[in-house]
Amino acid sequence: MALTEPQVRARSKTVTRRMGWHVLKPGDRLTLCRKVMGRRRGEPLVRIVDVQVLTVGRERLDEITPDEVLAEGFPDMNPAQFVRFFCDSHKGCTPESTVTRIEWRYLEPEGEQTTLL
Repeated sequence: MALTEPQVRARSKTVTRRMGWHVLKPGDRLTLCRKVMGRRRGEPLVRIVDVQVLTVGRERLDEITPDEVLAEGFPDMNPAQFVRFFCDSHKGCTPESTVTRIEWRYLEPEGEQTTLL
């Protein structure tokens, strides 16, 4: 969530796309964090919010719709701009890449164990 922390904090982001994440399933709980992968030694893990996965699916990145760009938290982007942004921030990704689409709902703090995203 390093690239979309403001959208997550505002709860305007309800969908994310990821390279991989093939084993995630509806009902799973995740803790959205500022950055999990690529943290430097000693860099703190900043937890933002807990969510529950509603749907998970695989789709081509270039099939994203304007409504999906909005759900990703980017009201000022069109699909082509989002695809370019995503590819620029994910090594090896092309517009034709198949990505995992994850939709969630925000949870109130409950203190339950979750997976970090």
